[in-house]
Amino acid sequence: MIDLLTHITQGVTNNKDVQVSEDMVDGVHQYTIRAPKDVMGLLIGKEGRTIRAIRSLARARAIVEKININVNLEETTQ
Repeated sequence: MIDLLTHITQGVTNNKDVQVSEDMVDGVHQYTIRAPKDVMGLLIGKEGRTIRAIRSLARARAIVEKININVNLEETTQ
């Protein structure tokens, strides 16, 4: 899942500074996408459409893998 999210986010932003991490909280896989401030707008998209699409793709993969997930977006501090 980390590879999928990394591939999608780095492809959308064309920026290698975008990182994805995973944590396990109460049986739910928490994925956090960390990106610099200058590419956050690209990841969020107009009216949040891009991040919703990324979350939908991740949920579809999670259904196949039979896991519960949550995808968060976070700005990196430099």
